[in-house]
Amino acid sequence: QLQAFGGGLVQAGGSLRLSCAASGLPFGSYEMGWFRQAPGKQREFVAVISWSGKSTYYADSAKGRFSISRDNAKKTVHLQMNSLKPEDTAVYYCAADQGPWPPTSGYKYWGQGTLVTVSS
Repeated sequence: QLQAFGGGLVQAGGSLRLSCAASGLPFGSYEMGWFRQAPGKQREFVAVISWSGKSTYYADSAKGRFSISRDNAKKTVHLQMNSLKPEDTAVYYCAADQGPWPPTSGYKYWGQGTLVTVSS
């Protein structure tokens, strides 16, 4: 199971840190990704981190503003979001996968989402 938390309401330009806690799977063997789905839009890839934490990959919309990290001992993955914009408003999901790098779709395990609202 994956459980995401940390969403909330923030003003444009502000920051939020999302977290995702994993249980019931060999966390250290999975790439961990973040996705988001804005109202009326399809779910989109945001960022992914390799099982070791040594490699990361970001969507263009996240580059330079978001940072993904993980703690395999605590079975958690984080998404630090800075310089938030109203267009970052979405439900954010964490997901786990194993496969060719970088995995940007077709994830095997999904958590429930956490809502991020950025006000202008």
